[in-house]
Amino acid sequence: MDKINNSSYLCRPVYSMVKVGELNTYKVELKNMREDSCLYEYTLDSQFFADIEAPDVRKGNLTVTLSVRKTGGAYALSFHTEGTVTVPCDRCLDDLELPVETDDRLIVKLGTDFAEEEDIITVPEEDGYINVGWYIYEFIMLSLPIKHVHAPGECNAAMTEILSRHLATETAEETDPSDEEEDTTGNGDIDPRWNDLRKILDNN
Repeated sequence: MDKINNSSYLCRPVYSMVKVGELNTYKVELKNMREDSCLYEYTLDSQFFADIEAPDVRKGNLTVTLSVRKTGGAYALSFHTEGTVTVPCDRCLDDLELPVETDDRLIVKLGTDFAEEEDIITVPEEDGYINVGWYIYEFIMLSLPIKHVHAPGECNAAMTEILSRHLATETAEETDPSDEEEDTTGNGDIDPRWNDLRKILDNN
């Protein structure tokens, strides 16, 4: 992480944790910036993901450095985020810790109404600020791999065995001739719960 440049105004103190229910922590003043550049620092813990109501993150421990630079009629926001998050494994559903390190950028302008166009955000000039909490969350999630799975041999063996047995049962039922006869009458639909189990195993 780069050290704070002496020419930048440290807008807020370093946050040791996210206060419960206070996403206002991430409101960045633009219209009333006292310098042309400004630095924000945050430390995100599990409470941040609870406040943002993130469905796929169980825990987190990350640091975020946000540099805001006024340039012409816009503001360039540069984010550096690193740390770890804990998500459920797609294969066994146990906790899986994933590393995070990402650099992201937004351009923000002041205008009449709120609008988003690619990486350019327009916020109402009468408000004069942007809340970056949700954007930080999106940057973190976009940095993660599509599949969240343990390394080979590290999954919960008991859960993997149970799911394997369910899949074997489902396969046997699908190939049973009596099932085919039932399907022709419209009474042999597969229980949708088996489809959910198959999706989990497909990630194996």
